Amino acid sequence: MASTVMTPVLMIEPSSWLRSGITVEKVNGVNLIKFTNELHTRLEELLEKRKVQLLTPQEETEYAGITELERVLTFVNAKLIASCEY
Repeated sequence: MASTVMTPVLMIEPSSWLRSGITVEKVNGVNLIKFTNELHTRLEELLEKRKVQLLTPQEETEYAGITELERVLTFVNAKLIASCEY
């Protein structure tokens, strides 16, 4: 079995947004976990700055943490949707 290479990334812990940055919304009968409007707006701001390479080191760690949380929520939501299809 091939070994997986893990690259360390400096980021703000995604769990720091669990209380204030996410919400549960029912979509087509399925409860999905989504970013609050505020966190979504912040991600968009950071993404725009990143596109033009204007992120500060602190903003880079914030961006890394939010995008990691986004990946986790995408995975969890896919599992929730799949479990409702049976």
